[in-house]
Amino acid sequence: MLKLPGLIDPHVHVREPGQTHKEDWDTVTQSALAGGVTMILAMPNTKPPVFDASTLDLALASAKSKARCDYAQFLGAGPDNAETAAALAPRAAGLKMYLDSTFGELRLDDMTLWMPHFERFPKDMPIVLHSESRTMAAGILFAALYDRPVHIAHISLKEEILLIKAAKEKGIKVTCEVCPHHLFLTTDSPLSRGGEGSGVRGGRSEVRPRLATQEDVDALWSNLDVIDCFATDHAPHTLAEKDGDNPPPGFPGMETILPLLLTAVSESRMTISDLIEKMRTNPKRIFRLPDQPETWVEVDERAEYEIHAADLHSRCGWTPFEGWRVRGRVTRVVLRGKEAYKDGAVLAEKGYGKNARV
Repeated sequence: MLKLPGLIDPHVHVREPGQTHKEDWDTVTQSALAGGVTMILAMPNTKPPVFDASTLDLALASAKSKARCDYAQFLGAGPDNAETAAALAPRAAGLKMYLDSTFGELRLDDMTLWMPHFERFPKDMPIVLHSESRTMAAGILFAALYDRPVHIAHISLKEEILLIKAAKEKGIKVTCEVCPHHLFLTTDSPLSRGGEGSGVRGGRSEVRPRLATQEDVDALWSNLDVIDCFATDHAPHTLAEKDGDNPPPGFPGMETILPLLLTAVSESRMTISDLIEKMRTNPKRIFRLPDQPETWVEVDERAEYEIHAADLHSRCGWTPFEGWRVRGRVTRVVLRGKEAYKDGAVLAEKGYGKNARV
């Protein structure tokens, strides 16, 4: 039996408030515990988005009543809320800036809108950038100009990992994360083509950043030392939405990240030390998260099985890794001295989760 520390997922879309038919704080934290994750950081692009005191209060109230594992909530950067976000920083996981197109109050489609956030948000609190390719390069330039750390979300391309590597070598304060779907899936995967026998239609392959080429995936694996964190970007949508005429981008991933990575360990593509560093040590440091005393995860590392959505806890009801054969099953999770999960059953009650910023 393998014993791991409680894992941290720094990139989770809870979907509450506003889209609880996809997920909510109850179901997402059940999924977290079943996947060996004892703390999640929630993204702010909900409906309404979390960008001021009232919307932060709304999200945290839901989390307090429903969350079964520990958590923190990101604030979203908007064109007019730099002063408000800076004042709320102690209560938030950090600031999320959408430098590529998004919607509503979080749309930052002009670099002059970035400046007040880089100027005002406390330097000891993390800024996370949704930025791709050249926009990512601009975000790294801002980190250098303002001499403050930035964390790049869900990198996927060879050019991105090589640029981050070069920036780190120059002493620029940049960290980054990669998601399992960008490590294990490509544009040629049966998922993205709706391959014969896969049972997956084209809309289910929609994700942002998009799936990349095998060359890009190989570059990520070749530069694991540059990658600071593994994160799911858990972004659940229902099957009806994914199979519709305008499928929204995003994959669920909370319960599949650990077995996928443990399978890579069994294949000598990475080590257990790599996994712990990128799913516990580094996220804890980068996001200034507190200790979780008496917290650990037990895994049967010899268990081999197939991933099936019917066995998962997410409300969305599907997985891009349906039918994948993996190695390593979570058997028990202890969170702050209490048995929170055992042999397929979530034992932590709603509301047991603790706000990491309190």
